[in-house]
Amino acid sequence: MPKVLISDKMSPLAAKVFENRGVDVDVITGLSKEELIDIIPQYDGLAVRSATKATQEVIEAATNLKVIGRAGIGVDNVDIPTATAKGVVVMNTPFGNSITTAEHAIAMMMSLAREIPAANESTQAGKWEKSRFMGVEVTNKTLGIIGCGNIGGIVATRAKGLAMKVIAFDPFLTQQRADELGVEKVELDTLLERADFISLHTPLTDKTRNILSADALNKTKKGVRIVNCARGGLIDEAALKAALESGHVAGAALDVFSEEPAKDNILFGTENFIATPHLGASTTEAQENVALQVAEQMADYLVAGGVTNALNIPSVSADEAAQLKPYIKLAEELGLFAGQVTESAITKVEIEYAGKIRDLNTKPLTAAALAGLLRPLVEDANMVNAPIVAEERGMHISETSREAQGAYETYMRLTITTEKQIRSVAGTVFSDGHPRIIQIKGINMEASVTPHMLFVTNQDKPGFIGALGTLLGESDVNIATFALGRAEEGGDAIALVAVDQPVDSEILAKVSALPHVVQAKGLAF
Repeated sequence: MPKVLISDKMSPLAAKVFENRGVDVDVITGLSKEELIDIIPQYDGLAVRSATKATQEVIEAATNLKVIGRAGIGVDNVDIPTATAKGVVVMNTPFGNSITTAEHAIAMMMSLAREIPAANESTQAGKWEKSRFMGVEVTNKTLGIIGCGNIGGIVATRAKGLAMKVIAFDPFLTQQRADELGVEKVELDTLLERADFISLHTPLTDKTRNILSADALNKTKKGVRIVNCARGGLIDEAALKAALESGHVAGAALDVFSEEPAKDNILFGTENFIATPHLGASTTEAQENVALQVAEQMADYLVAGGVTNALNIPSVSADEAAQLKPYIKLAEELGLFAGQVTESAITKVEIEYAGKIRDLNTKPLTAAALAGLLRPLVEDANMVNAPIVAEERGMHISETSREAQGAYETYMRLTITTEKQIRSVAGTVFSDGHPRIIQIKGINMEASVTPHMLFVTNQDKPGFIGALGTLLGESDVNIATFALGRAEEGGDAIALVAVDQPVDSEILAKVSALPHVVQAKGLAF
């Protein structure tokens, strides 16, 4: 039974979800790093919010860990490169708190427009400074959204409901989606020049860090008001302070900061500045939603192989996982075959999907093929880390798809280019759900994969089959199945022999010494 650790405070309903799905669960919060490292080897899954730090040291100590689930969007507290290298899936819940975060951004914008925090403080201090707090309407004003994904899109629809004009900068926003939202897609400089309000809804990356720099702020309309409920680091905080003090920026409201917890920040105390302590996702509904969502996602993966909202592996629904299972096995076996018979550095990997298989989600199949291919070289290669390892080793990966040709209505072909040769192997899944190898080196054949196999390339000459069978018999190696194929009469031929035990180096040497043998390899699956 899979076992999961919930190490941060979250809705108790999450534990119930795990239990109902047949997953053993422990809820232990407030662990120190040392305590977490000590117990993490017991668990297949780790469910966190933001308090637990899944660092390199923690992940490397997690000998059984298969998945880390973050109940929320940001994964700054998870070392994704280390998790990927170790083959651990990292998931988040990007939609569970979207409405809550979007509503907070709208609340911050309205607070800026009507100076509500300062007016509240003044009034409760016994002052009645009605003329001091002259706000602005949002109606007919232009809201510039930087990052119009899920949350940004919700903010756009809410702003349209407030009769605002909405413009958006997002390189990934399609014109069709912009039309659906009723927003105008613009470049960043145009947004800065036209917006009365700016709201940020983009992740923090190398490209978005300080996207509102001093230079960018200088391009904004005088009197602009800025909201950030996305990620700290998107705004140059020192530049924003200067712009507030000069009056160029009329107001700013930040829920996130470059360093959190933000116990001390350069912006604190600045006039026309509003701060909240990262409350974007802090509603009862949102916290329950993300807890339920992360538990369902992790349980799907541990129980059924479904992958949802993963950051380091293609997503696969639980229904897809069941449908893909035999094809993933086929892909892995083709990769394992190619990896074990390849003796020089691989420069290129081509994966061809033909027939019905091309209509499936082929990304997991490619990952499985790469995992099999790399396993003889990298012991812990799996579907999570294989694409990264392949890239690090300089392998060029390509996928193609086409209609089926020949006798099989669907098949997959893996072609490996090395410094010395090009080698291919193809396979299909029969109606019984079992994979078969149907072609090796362009030679047609049919063979099921078994744990121990002997692969021989030879010249098609009389006496070879008898000599091989006799040698294996004399070596006390039992033959389970014997698959043969040849390119043409008297030409190149292959034999793929299923045996009941591993073929040791001594027997391989004897096979290699037989007349007409070109190569002999022992294979393990």
